[in-house]
Amino acid sequence: MKTSFRLFLMMVLQLAIWGAWAPKIFPYMGMLGFEPWQQSLVGSSWGVAALVGIFFSNQFADRNFSAERFLAVSHLIGGLALVGTAFATSFWPFFACYLIFSLVYVPTLSVTNSIAFANLKDPAADFGAVRMGGTVGWVLVSWPFVFLLGAHSSAEQVRWIFLVAAILSFVFAAYSLTLPHTPARKDAPGIDNLAWRRALKLLAAPFVLVLFLVTFIDSVIHNGYFVMADAFLTNRVGIAGNLSMVVLSLGQVAEILTMFFLGRVLARLGWKVTMIIGVLGHAARFAVFAFFADSIPVIVAVQLLHGICYAFFFATVYIFVDAVFPKDVRSSAQGLFNLLILGVGNVVASFLFPSLISRLSQTGADGVASVDYTSLFLVPAGMALAAVLLLALFFRPPSRGPVAETDEVPATASPAQV
Repeated sequence: MKTSFRLFLMMVLQLAIWGAWAPKIFPYMGMLGFEPWQQSLVGSSWGVAALVGIFFSNQFADRNFSAERFLAVSHLIGGLALVGTAFATSFWPFFACYLIFSLVYVPTLSVTNSIAFANLKDPAADFGAVRMGGTVGWVLVSWPFVFLLGAHSSAEQVRWIFLVAAILSFVFAAYSLTLPHTPARKDAPGIDNLAWRRALKLLAAPFVLVLFLVTFIDSVIHNGYFVMADAFLTNRVGIAGNLSMVVLSLGQVAEILTMFFLGRVLARLGWKVTMIIGVLGHAARFAVFAFFADSIPVIVAVQLLHGICYAFFFATVYIFVDAVFPKDVRSSAQGLFNLLILGVGNVVASFLFPSLISRLSQTGADGVASVDYTSLFLVPAGMALAAVLLLALFFRPPSRGPVAETDEVPATASPAQV
């Protein structure tokens, strides 16, 4: 196989593992009777792992393991931890297994990127197509659950989300050994403390601080979507439990299509307007959830806004950092924003939204609990509108849109001065 296709399959497996369990983990914990604080603690494991992973993968893994062997060992351990998670029905064993999985899985997200960049002839031109494999994997993994789950699934059926992820993890562990050899970087500098300090000092630039705050807000909203969406679709909208993951995957299909047009949109609309549209996508989607829950076609169609939410904001933020920030701190700056998106935002969402669901739940005379989803979804919709106002009023980037490497960024607003 061509190297690019082998790397594409690598990304398919990498994100399929994540996509197998992510949409249904919070409803599953509810089936097991976990309290809101317990669900929040499990959800925060991903954020803890994201923080640990930044330093572990950049310092220890890069220096001591070839990348493909690191993937193989990590996914073997991760697969075993997922099997333990599937069969653990009490909280502490479940939490321990899931935490182990998180700690070994999160570093592999950056390692797969490193393997791709190291083995592509033209990473700038080819990485986007390779990374698209991850989105394809997320979409494809939703389909087995049409057959594995029932319309009203029991906990014994839903545990398959972890067993499918475990099977994929074992397959990926074996496949990793066939990837192009990417040796350990014995001379890797590890964490550049000066670069991290400089990256933090960039927050003194007003437009960087505003973008940092908006990224935090939007990452909480984005991660909260995965906390709430599946239970909403199955319990309120009435979509069968074995079809909800397929419905949610429509967002990833839209993401693939939206990414093709992102470059043209940025060139035409610029940084600020593109980001505002991305955040407004969240507000619109949650507003539809709040007021049109009785219309299955509308709820299904609005999933397509996920592509705009992700590409027009998060992908644009990554491009913005690479285009505007000084070259010697770009990696550290990307790490700071990625920590918000994968780590801090995930932790806050894992505590905020289960708590809100608990407060907005009522048990009827028939003993069945119901959630006031209208009030629930107005919270992230309001947060998104607040983020839009911050961008519109206070975000003044140093350039209107992407500029060539030789172009000058206006010195008065450049973060290089910080």
